[in-house]
Amino acid sequence: MNLSKRIEALIYLAEILQLKEEELIATQQISKNKNSWFTLENSNRSLENIITNFLQKEKLDAWANHYEIPETSIKKAIGIIMSGNFPLAGFQDLLNVFVSGHHAKIKLSSDDKFLIPYCVKVMKSEFPEVENYFSFVERITDFDAIIANGNRDSIKVFKSYFSKFPNIVRTNKFGVGVLNGKESKEELAKFSEDIFYYFGLSCRNISKIYIPKNYDFVPLLEATHEFNNIVLTNKYKNNFDHNYTLQIINKMDYKANGCIIIIEDKALQSRIAMLHYEVYRDENHLAELLKNKTSEIQHIVSNADHNTFTNFKNKDFGKANIFELDDYENQIDVMKFLKKLNYSI
Repeated sequence: MNLSKRIEALIYLAEILQLKEEELIATQQISKNKNSWFTLENSNRSLENIITNFLQKEKLDAWANHYEIPETSIKKAIGIIMSGNFPLAGFQDLLNVFVSGHHAKIKLSSDDKFLIPYCVKVMKSEFPEVENYFSFVERITDFDAIIANGNRDSIKVFKSYFSKFPNIVRTNKFGVGVLNGKESKEELAKFSEDIFYYFGLSCRNISKIYIPKNYDFVPLLEATHEFNNIVLTNKYKNNFDHNYTLQIINKMDYKANGCIIIIEDKALQSRIAMLHYEVYRDENHLAELLKNKTSEIQHIVSNADHNTFTNFKNKDFGKANIFELDDYENQIDVMKFLKKLNYSI
């Protein structure tokens, strides 16, 4: 398949996904039964982002043209070890490998074993040649390069094991929010989406906020309380209850509203149902705090001018989990990496 045909296959996938046919709904339900974090609401949210921001012809064409991807290219075997922290988390890597013209050897996450194969199946149904671009494997062997996602322990193993190959091994990064205490009710409502969507399990979710001295938590607690139906999901409720109990037993200072627990902590990574905060004295102090965490920050969500945090990816409230083709996880340009393989191997 040449580039034009591959893009055509992706556009066809978008058309079928939009129809919400019975097989897709059944696949979503199977995914939910296997992994209760994958609610229909969350898988629909991920599908909508893929359809709207990844699979539109004009966006695909502009993105491919930016990298000057040739109509035909030298096909390499690219291993992808996918994460399963939210539905279809590995789709962006899959799309990059496919558009670049390489073959994807995919090791699915045990938490997300159904939605990705469904998407490939849909493309193959109309474009049989797609078969030559994907294989699903339990163990990745005979590869030319690797893209790996994992937890803190597996990342160390990946970095060592794959060091002899061209690789992208993503370390843990986290979304942070910067508040000034002057946010409107509407802005805080949008910001709450950045905290709660996907139960906070995406690396793009907000797990830590930076706030000024004497910050009034009441408006934020009121805004986040609008998501209190999140505790109807048993796994989330169990995490909330466990962490809430720990705060009480350990006599820790906290703020809570029944669906989120806010504590002061310098770490960016927070537990499920928790949000960390850190106080900044002024803009210079804030800049220093952020600089010390640069390697751990996925992006910053705030209502500040986007030139304020020049060394970071900046997003508006409500946009943390909405991302385009060129909004790469950890800001690692996957397509640039893949294109180089045609010349470096």
